[in-house]
Amino acid sequence: MTTTAPTLQQRFKKGDRIEVAISDAGEVETCFGRLEDGVGVFVRGMLAVGDRVEAEIYKIKKKYLEARLVRVLEASAWRVQPVCPHFGVCGGCKWQHVAYEEQLRMKRKLVGDALAHVGGFAQPDVRDTIPAELPFGYRNKVDFSFSDKRFLLPEEIGVDERDLRKPVDFALGFHAPLRYAKAVDIDYCYLATPEMNQVLSAVRAFSLERGLSAYNPKTHAGYLRNLVVRQSEALGEVMVNLVTSTYDEGLMSDLARVLRDVLKTRSVTVVNNVTDRLNQVAFGDREYVVDGPGVITEVVCGLRFTISANSFFQTSTRQAEVLYGKVLEMAAPGPDQRVFDLYCGAGAIALILARAGARVLGIEVVKSAVADAEASARANGIEHCDFRELDMKDLHGSLARIREWGDPDVVVVDPPRAGMHPKAVRALLDLRPRRIVYVSCKPSSLARDAKMLCEEGLYRLGEVHPVDMFPQTHHVEAVAVLERTTTASTV
Repeated sequence: MTTTAPTLQQRFKKGDRIEVAISDAGEVETCFGRLEDGVGVFVRGMLAVGDRVEAEIYKIKKKYLEARLVRVLEASAWRVQPVCPHFGVCGGCKWQHVAYEEQLRMKRKLVGDALAHVGGFAQPDVRDTIPAELPFGYRNKVDFSFSDKRFLLPEEIGVDERDLRKPVDFALGFHAPLRYAKAVDIDYCYLATPEMNQVLSAVRAFSLERGLSAYNPKTHAGYLRNLVVRQSEALGEVMVNLVTSTYDEGLMSDLARVLRDVLKTRSVTVVNNVTDRLNQVAFGDREYVVDGPGVITEVVCGLRFTISANSFFQTSTRQAEVLYGKVLEMAAPGPDQRVFDLYCGAGAIALILARAGARVLGIEVVKSAVADAEASARANGIEHCDFRELDMKDLHGSLARIREWGDPDVVVVDPPRAGMHPKAVRALLDLRPRRIVYVSCKPSSLARDAKMLCEEGLYRLGEVHPVDMFPQTHHVEAVAVLERTTTASTV
């Protein structure tokens, strides 16, 4: 007589406490481990590979459990002391508790796992993660959020509001995990520069002094939405972009005077983006240049780039040089070869490829980014580089017009985190360049798009290089090359 093994639903119930040995890292703040009998468990919490923890089950699946960290029973050898007092409650960096060497290993594994499990690639050629020179203070852009509901720290729960150091109806910082209506009020961000933190403190003090209201995403009331601060590493220029619900010229002028006084030794420009949209996206429908030129200039790979408030630009200047150098190496355009740079942003990759001798067409949907790219081309004296404003989902329908410029030998794609639109993938297959260089900021999106590009046999996936653009976080950039197959080239 055979007996059926009990199911996980029969063996466990929600709220049970279990001991788990953490064996693998996942994205954000979820790690994987197994019980002594081999049952798999996904555990939420700030964990490191090698930890042995007590966790509480909150979901029971058919083949695995989901649980929350209760306490660390035995710490991993990779654990380090986080430098930030907000670590664990802030929605920003998640890996400050993990030694940097281990962060690099984990990021390589994230890329490899995505290509294997999502893309279906057997033994993808994923190289070691290229480390960052600066593990802290590396960001050239930080997006802070306002909220009229401050996220209370554990030690503040149950304390009378009159005894708290900060008001409960105002916060300027980062959203707490899964709490998009609340923000943790941040005193200092260790990923930002000292000047960015000076701006953070000055804008908070100014807002509280003037009694300015913070935006509420549920009621859609409130004036202050976002504070976006950029700084040029090469020139030290600072851009302060305050995103608000309405425009108040006098108030903005007063703020600009305060910021000029705070940043005495720095060139500062102040921009006010205004929107009444019912969302929390950090850009506006109308833009007012309050003080200064409204742009800053960055220097990367020897080229000068003009950056406006709403333009995309890599958020780590030093690692951008590493990333772009790897793109140039893998694209390897010959003299006068044609290159398309899709999702080109402010044109950094396009201009670097053009300087190497290629004829480049950059395509971007954001109008201001196209204008910035054109301005940077003029400033750097690069003539054989054109830019066109086009939504990538419309690329397939515009192929005939684009092909008037010439068929590309190489295509570089640098899509947003969601990856390429399926219509853009189809258009790319129709273009049939000999080489595609894919710059990814999300491993699963890279894996999905690479699978679509390779499934018809036209391309094969080559080497993949993870680049650590964002130390202390789970985010990882990767540069992958896809080569056209011999069979495809004869079609």
